[in-house]
Amino acid sequence: MSDSTTLARVSRLVAPILADLHLDLYDLEFRGGTLRVTIDTPSGSESGVNLENIALVTRLLSRELDHEDPVPGHYTLEVTSPGLERQLRTPGHFQREIGKTVALRLRDIGEGGERRIQGTLVAASESDATVALDDGTERTLSYAHIDRARTVFTWGPSPKPGKSPTKRPSTPSSKELS
Repeated sequence: MSDSTTLARVSRLVAPILADLHLDLYDLEFRGGTLRVTIDTPSGSESGVNLENIALVTRLLSRELDHEDPVPGHYTLEVTSPGLERQLRTPGHFQREIGKTVALRLRDIGEGGERRIQGTLVAASESDATVALDDGTERTLSYAHIDRARTVFTWGPSPKPGKSPTKRPSTPSSKELS
C-alpha cells in the first residue's frame, strides 16, 4: 500500500473526530515509521490548540486506528500543533496565513533575485503566493519555485528605554561612618 493511500485512509478517520471537536486538520505526514497528525483551531480563532486538545485527539484517533488498522506495519502516532512558526506546504496553508510575516527559501535564485526572502503574505491562490517586501515591492512566486516556507513569529514591542534599574543603596563604608 502506498503512503498516499495510507494517508487518504487515515484522513477519512481523522476528519469526523476533528469536526466533532471543532478542530481542523492542518497537515498529515507518514515518514520513517511516524504518522504525524497536525491539528489546529479554525482560522480566525482567538486561541490555538492546547495540550487537552492534543491528548483528546490522540486518544480518540489511537482507538480508531487500532480498530480500522489503516497503516501497515508498526508506526508511531504523533499528534501535534503547527506551532507559532508554521511550515507552509500547501495552497491552503498559504491562504490561511495571509497578512502574516513569512520567510521563503526559493529553489533557485533566478535573475538578480535572492534565494531567501521575507515579507508579508498579501495573497495566495491555488498556484502561487504574493509577498510584500520591506522595500515596498511585491513578488509573486509559484509554489513550484518555493523550496521551503514558514510563518515568522514576531515578538511584542521592545521594552521602552528608560531609567536603568534602581540601584540598592550601598552600605556606608567604615570611613564614611567615622
